[in-house]
Amino acid sequence: MVLQPGLATSLKLSTDIAANYKNKWPDYSVKGMTQLQTSMKKALNNLTAYDLASLSDADRLHLEVNQVIAKYYLGDENFKAGYVDTWGGHLPYIINQIAGPLIDIPNLLKNQHNIENIQDVKDYLTRLTGLVDLIAAIKNKVLADADNGVILPKALFPNTLGYLTNYTAMPAREHALVTNLVNKMNSVTALTDQQKQSFTNMAISIIDEKLYPAFADIKATMIKLEVKAPNNDGIWAQPNGSEFYQHEILYLADSTLSPDKIHEIGLTEVERISKEMDIILKTQGMTEGTIGERMAKLGNMPEFIYENSDEGRAKLLADLNTEIDKIMVQAPSLFNTIPKFEVLVQRIPVVSQEGAAGGFYMPPALDGSRPGVFSINLKDMKAQPKFSLKSLTYHEAVPGHHFQISLNMEQTDIGIMRQNGQFNAYVEGWALYSEQVAYEMGMYKDDPWGNLGRLQAEVYRAARLVVDTGLHHKRWTRKQAIEYFHNATGTAMSDVESAIDRYMAWPGQALGYKLGMLKILELRDQAKSQLGDKFDIKAFHDLVLLPGARPLTILEADIKRWISQVK
Repeated sequence: MVLQPGLATSLKLSTDIAANYKNKWPDYSVKGMTQLQTSMKKALNNLTAYDLASLSDADRLHLEVNQVIAKYYLGDENFKAGYVDTWGGHLPYIINQIAGPLIDIPNLLKNQHNIENIQDVKDYLTRLTGLVDLIAAIKNKVLADADNGVILPKALFPNTLGYLTNYTAMPAREHALVTNLVNKMNSVTALTDQQKQSFTNMAISIIDEKLYPAFADIKATMIKLEVKAPNNDGIWAQPNGSEFYQHEILYLADSTLSPDKIHEIGLTEVERISKEMDIILKTQGMTEGTIGERMAKLGNMPEFIYENSDEGRAKLLADLNTEIDKIMVQAPSLFNTIPKFEVLVQRIPVVSQEGAAGGFYMPPALDGSRPGVFSINLKDMKAQPKFSLKSLTYHEAVPGHHFQISLNMEQTDIGIMRQNGQFNAYVEGWALYSEQVAYEMGMYKDDPWGNLGRLQAEVYRAARLVVDTGLHHKRWTRKQAIEYFHNATGTAMSDVESAIDRYMAWPGQALGYKLGMLKILELRDQAKSQLGDKFDIKAFHDLVLLPGARPLTILEADIKRWISQVK
């Protein structure tokens, strides 16, 4: 938390736990990454000095999970490029079109830096100025990575440069970091109008005179690097890239499987799910063309598309909130424990929507003062057809990420690191499993189109196994991956292109969804088979969720122990 003050803000930690973090940013320079990895290495050495066999079950679990967390934030010591992210672990490109500190840190300042008093405003302005040093540190790192031969693939530069351009396209007084500050100050009654105006003017000046030139400088740096960027699209083309991909499979997919085996699983799953989709499509009178062609046709039908207007977008957001309310009524049928935290739905900001995912979840504050947020990309309304929105809502909100992450954060006896555990295959596997749980709860009853959307979402995740290993192991081109993905899923081409670009920027992350879901289903089937009438789905869900996020191997050991106890 000392080295990652942004995460401390995101969690809204008490200053008793993490002191003096509210006006600081992480150090993303070469020196900063080395310091973080050195710290994690020391922590790991200390944690592995304990004799696990001598501990109670609870203490052993605690230690095992924290050992993996230390390894996660240590990253791959043999791949010096990129950065260690508090969510994604070791990622290879510190500047890209979808994430990284140039996107995540300004968003954190805007969305999660709390302002309740005059000191919070001063901290905000200190952090706003600090973005200039943060950009300088990122420049140091991206140039050092380039010297070591690691540069963002050429195909990812247009949207990356587009973000850097868009972020400074408006007058400083209209920038979100100014308007956001103004809105937050309006709720602080202790501030006079004169103070508010003075602070606003300071923010405008910082952005206009310091932040905009810093963004222009980093953009110029990236333009120069674009000339040297590799035309190959996968991580294999980077120095030590193939070995790094195996590291990402181990920590982001929580798997020891080979890329070839994962590729094969993906192909098998795509075939199985496609057959289920074919049955529904034929039942609804759609018999001509491949699955992908028919789904693409479906996605263009006017009755399934929200209007491309402010009113259409508002209607979509309202419908998502209604869907959350509906499933919350049904949730007690399969869950003993319901989160206390609220979940809100909001649009991904226009300035960052070009390279952003279709939707994502932002966790609540640990103290419950800020709700969980399901953010959805409304850049292309065709990419969010009505029949797909149920499954997206169940994945990102209820009973997916919001249930898992909120319940994880509510477990105050497992320690800060485990309350914020980022085990990608567990977290994303649960969210994909939740889409099936919603089906089992009856949320798709008498809704064949919605069920088709669920299956399309599942085939989408299965196809990820194919294209991720295709790009990063089998040396597919971006074009090959786009063609396969579009044909397999039938989703809008704008969505397919940004999805493939995402997998290029985040090798291995997309594997966690399907592999995690398959493991949870496998464990549930084992429990059902061995316990028979004694199997309790609510108790199973409590066992999966309440001890917090953890590696799938530890989850499997927990489930097997539970099975023998219930027997």
